[in-house]
Amino acid sequence: MKDVVLLEKSELTAGSTWHAAGLTTYFHPGINLKKIHYDSIKLYETLEEETGQAVGFHQPGSIRIATTPVRVDEFKYQMTRTGWHATEQYIIEPEKIQEMFPLLNMNKVLAGLYNPGDGHIDPYSLTMALAAGARKYGALLKYPAPVTSLTSRSDGTWDVETPQGSLRANRIVNAAGFWAREVGQMIGLEHPLIPVQHQYVVTSSIPEVKALKRELPVLRDLEGSYYLRQERDGLLFGPYESQEKMKVQDSWVTSGVPPGFGKELFESDLDRIMEHVEAAMEMVPVLKTADIINVVNGPITYSPDILPMVGPHQGVRNYWVAIGFGYGIIHAGGVGKYLSDWILHGEPPFDLIELDPNRYGKWTTTQYTEAKARESYGFNNIVGYPKEERFAGRPTQRVSGLYKTLESKCSMGFHAGWEQPHWFYKPGQDNQYRPSFRRTNWFEPVGCEYKQVMQRVGVIDLSPFGKFNIKGQDSIRLLDHLFANVIPKVGFTNISHMLTPKGRVYAELTVSHQSPGEFLLITGSGSELHDLRWIEEAAVKGGYDVEIKNITDELGVLGVAGPRARKVLQKLTPEDLSEDAFKFLQTKTLKVSNIPVTAIRISYTGELGWELYHRREDSAALYDAIMNAGQEEGIDNFGTYAMNALRLEKAFRAWGSEMNCDTNPLEAGLEYFVKLNKPADFIGKQALKQIKAKGLKRRLVCLTLATDDVDPEGNESIWYHGKVVGNTTSGSYSYSIQKSLAFAYVPIELSEVRQEVEVELLGKNYPAVIIQEPLVLTEPTRNRLQKKR
Repeated sequence: MKDVVLLEKSELTAGSTWHAAGLTTYFHPGINLKKIHYDSIKLYETLEEETGQAVGFHQPGSIRIATTPVRVDEFKYQMTRTGWHATEQYIIEPEKIQEMFPLLNMNKVLAGLYNPGDGHIDPYSLTMALAAGARKYGALLKYPAPVTSLTSRSDGTWDVETPQGSLRANRIVNAAGFWAREVGQMIGLEHPLIPVQHQYVVTSSIPEVKALKRELPVLRDLEGSYYLRQERDGLLFGPYESQEKMKVQDSWVTSGVPPGFGKELFESDLDRIMEHVEAAMEMVPVLKTADIINVVNGPITYSPDILPMVGPHQGVRNYWVAIGFGYGIIHAGGVGKYLSDWILHGEPPFDLIELDPNRYGKWTTTQYTEAKARESYGFNNIVGYPKEERFAGRPTQRVSGLYKTLESKCSMGFHAGWEQPHWFYKPGQDNQYRPSFRRTNWFEPVGCEYKQVMQRVGVIDLSPFGKFNIKGQDSIRLLDHLFANVIPKVGFTNISHMLTPKGRVYAELTVSHQSPGEFLLITGSGSELHDLRWIEEAAVKGGYDVEIKNITDELGVLGVAGPRARKVLQKLTPEDLSEDAFKFLQTKTLKVSNIPVTAIRISYTGELGWELYHRREDSAALYDAIMNAGQEEGIDNFGTYAMNALRLEKAFRAWGSEMNCDTNPLEAGLEYFVKLNKPADFIGKQALKQIKAKGLKRRLVCLTLATDDVDPEGNESIWYHGKVVGNTTSGSYSYSIQKSLAFAYVPIELSEVRQEVEVELLGKNYPAVIIQEPLVLTEPTRNRLQKKR
């Protein structure tokens, strides 16, 4: 694409770039963000040759230091996720660390996580090289050219005003750093971004550093919460203070960034970082006698979760963002490639939903963003546990009608602004939040909830689901074009997938045909606006006459599941709920305890159950009525951890784990839901036919594994004959067979039932075997088989 224009407000590198510490690392705890880091480093390695501009790229490697046993576990946890990546990463012993970084005090050092190829780059030179490369290939760079207004036209194009005149653009990408909020406000969007102050310290020449034969690797002391690297013959180190001590640039949040701000810094404040300076001096003793020659204190933009926002924005046509970069240098190259590929090919090159700008919504207030940015900054080097919860800024306004009823009985998780019960505790049980790499205090309670649903009846709050109402004269045609499955008949529901043009799984939804041409679509909480954007875009592009409404916040949802579910609900409604009258995957409008609900006979547990959609304000009354009616049946609550164990045993796939933009539906085992012979030419149909004709290279399989006190989570390496051959996608303990259970992708030739492989968990390989799925038959299947007998 040649007609690309960059409008720079003042001059290149102004803002956060010119004063960045310039660190580059292959490491990231997120699986797909590693790809972004990898693409950045690979670009930076070749930039000088490609553009003729020196970039000052140093690659001495980097070491993350573990000084506690739990940190060693974290390194092992990270290593289980590295085998199936292009990134090199190793755990190294203290002796090796000492050899590579001879200036280190080794008293507390237990291990290191080493990434060869890591290092640092000069941000100014890097920017100039990127600019030279862009010009070489035909881009136009204009500066100073601040954007003063943005106007969208009815055809989806934009008028972009600058003091030098205006431009017409097919699409715009907001990559305005700490000015991104102001740019968003021009079109009525409030991007959740906060400028924070980050300080780093540079020392004068240190004789011991000068005497070294080779450059020191970059050091990250995780307990001390700072990074440290060589800067010529001295050292540079940058701490991350606690959330209480760190400083948010509040005035910029309330009054906007000062108009002239470009290459200025804030006043330094060494007192604020003193405990980290002392930790650094203890770890690297030569710092004690070194002189500080420079303290840099500049603004960095933080999003609530530290991750940037990258991609097209829901609700605005042809408006894309690349904003909120707490680590702009390492993300720049990879994100540039990612966005370009997406824009050119009409779909993301790989799944990166964690960066989706649409993960935030109207619930993301300034107070929330500030509380989260503080927490994220302070937690920069905290131990990264599985199932981690962070509590700042919670709850938001997005609480279900049951929040007050349930909050004292359970451990809540945070899902797209909502609070949702993860697990429930009984009086006398340990109810603290105790994250761990091994089984922890929720293990037994979740087992009880699992039994509750399998043997009696359980109730779960499913209000965070994304919910859309679609109607209009073209609604059936639109959905037929969007979904790979057929459109259900009126009064019925099915599970349907939206595919990308290349035949990957963009989304999974349940589609209920409520009345002729009117549909209720349900998706997971994390993909609400991600899916809505895709649907809206297809509707506009194809000129379909439809009305699409996001009703997520208006409706509450209760799931009732278990062998006694029918008995309990039948007491509360005159509607016949018998097997013959209300079949699996039927949907009806009825009253439960005189409360109007849309009832769908479906349950993600795979047991007999209904999902009851109702007005959010009716949730508490509906819940109370069901709980009271179910006393005789021994009714109780269950949460999402138990639901996960139940769905894995039934071999139900989850979007975001077993399927996403990295997988096609055939390898994910979703053939049943993909109707290649339906007349409509749905998105991805032709690509999928080609994939089918070529044959699959890998398949999703179900594994059981005998472990000790650790269970698979997903993204662990699968080994076969000493080689990594695949990865798990999700996992849990199976309370029915008392072993661990996981889904995994393996090569076709290793996908047969009874095939033995190994799964790596916390540095140890456990034997695993592929089983015939599902481990436990679903209730409708059990019923069907019983009837045949």
